[in-house]
Amino acid sequence: MSWRKQSILSAQQFTPTDLAEILEMSRALEAMLRTRRNLKLLDDYILATLFFEPSTRTRLSFEAAMHRLGGRVISTTGVQFSSLAKGETLFDTLKMVESYSDICAIRHSVEGASTLAARSIKIPVINAGDGAGEHPTQGLLDLYTIHKRGYLTNDKLSIAFVGDIRYGRTIHSLLQLLSHYKVQMTFISPPELALPDKYRRLLDAAHVAWQETTDIAALREANVGYVTRIQEERFTDRAEYERFKDAYIIDLELVNSCRKDLIVMHPLPRLSEVATDLDNHPAAVYFEQAHNGLYVRMALILGLLDVPLP
Repeated sequence: MSWRKQSILSAQQFTPTDLAEILEMSRALEAMLRTRRNLKLLDDYILATLFFEPSTRTRLSFEAAMHRLGGRVISTTGVQFSSLAKGETLFDTLKMVESYSDICAIRHSVEGASTLAARSIKIPVINAGDGAGEHPTQGLLDLYTIHKRGYLTNDKLSIAFVGDIRYGRTIHSLLQLLSHYKVQMTFISPPELALPDKYRRLLDAAHVAWQETTDIAALREANVGYVTRIQEERFTDRAEYERFKDAYIIDLELVNSCRKDLIVMHPLPRLSEVATDLDNHPAAVYFEQAHNGLYVRMALILGLLDVPLP
């Protein structure tokens, strides 16, 4: 089934053909925006952004994407600023949003909230992050970043995921997308934050070569280093978070000891896990990565609304 006119809930729903189309649409939109500020393709459409969990890049990226396409945006941010604070159910909120908009992006702290939304309303729903589950649009913009650097056609692509592998929803989405390509994956984390079993089974079923270690030295063998913060909001025990938060720090000294073709990615926001002394290094692509979200989310919105490129 084509991804068009559907909801985007999981990275697992995309076929290699879907991914090729999304990457090409993103590339075309990036080229168009070099000469035009507004493509005026969605004059009659409204996007609702429902962010019940904190977000900066994702929310602004979705809203900027809709504005660049000529559409309009309505939004709510935080449970305390919505009728959920008054006791309204998520279902009732979603039914109202269905009346006011043509497409919606939802972020929620509960895994599966976006699936509930897609079952509740008839407009397309985009999972913009659900708890420790998935973040498929981040995975797609990460894939686009890797693609732009030429690594998807590299038969020797090696990616090292560093940090919070257990709760890192961006990792969960990206590894599913990369399972369609020839890739070697390494997971670097404390044992307590290791890859969940369901993703181990998925990689094994896809015949992906993968390994795990606690040793940051494994980064030296990778083309791509994908670093994530230790997520305080996923811990119920503050002491446990404090124990892990500085487990790995990627800095200039470490990167200079790695492969010359290494790129360092991070979904942001970062804390101490990527040192600021790396920001001007050629390997640092995390700000470019965030910028790429604009083009990818423009492509996804167009596809879900089934509006063709000019």
